[in-house]
Amino acid sequence: MSKFNDVLALVRASANKKRLFLPHALRQMSMPHRMITTNEVRKILSKGEIIEDYPDDPRGHSCLISGFGEENRPIHVVCSSKEDYLAVITAYIPSKNEWEDDYKTRR
Repeated sequence: MSKFNDVLALVRASANKKRLFLPHALRQMSMPHRMITTNEVRKILSKGEIIEDYPDDPRGHSCLISGFGEENRPIHVVCSSKEDYLAVITAYIPSKNEWEDDYKTRR
């Protein structure tokens, strides 16, 4: 059982209310070499795993979720639970230079 179960439950509850994609997330998702869809982000939020927790983030408690999108490609999503919605801060394809082959462990 993950040490982040409480945070993940809060993320999923917030995401079920509403998801707000912040401008930075939309810019990152729409880069031609990424083209991450909102459906992929929804899949990561519902099936992914929290790999880092940022309780002291100035934007509010946030976390990094790892999962797989279309064609089983790895995707990371940084998000922050709010009372009425989930703020999607960014989404990106993790770099092999920065992440181990599991995409959950930093090099």
